[in-house]
Amino acid sequence: MIPHLRPLLAAAFLLFFSALADAAEPLKIAFVDTGNTGRSVTAEALANTLIQQRHLSIAIISRAVDMDPFDTHPEANAATLLKQRGIDVSQHLAAQLSANDVRHADLLLVMTAKHKAKVLTLFPEAASKTFTLSEYASGADSDIADAWGKPMAVYEDMFRQMDKLVPAALEKAAAQQASKP
Repeated sequence: MIPHLRPLLAAAFLLFFSALADAAEPLKIAFVDTGNTGRSVTAEALANTLIQQRHLSIAIISRAVDMDPFDTHPEANAATLLKQRGIDVSQHLAAQLSANDVRHADLLLVMTAKHKAKVLTLFPEAASKTFTLSEYASGADSDIADAWGKPMAVYEDMFRQMDKLVPAALEKAAAQQASKP
């Protein structure tokens, strides 16, 4: 190597690696419901589709506050409605919300006031980043009805709520992320 290029190359490498270190991590959102088989799976699937379409720097997971280890697959009606939109959730397996999930998430969006109370009982340190989905997306604190075991019409109602709230929540989260220094 030519000796006079060594400092120039060193400076270039330093600049390159410091730029990598400064690259913003994606905003991390966890959607949380009771068993992680219906509402939170739906929110995660819809959010991931929107994130890809809009090229947002957001990472999504979904979790349960009371997972049933014998009921870990997506609810059939939710999976059917998602499949009609070209979204396949057949490989999803329910997962319980953990302290590690809470520590790494920037935002915990739960489906009901009861879910919020349970999350805050288990993880009081998450109070500043835990909201119901409707509270965060629209300012109106209303529950997303649980469709588990109910007719398809109830799932369709839940999807209508999700179609309004999930895009609004992602827009708000993306705007907040963009305004950070």
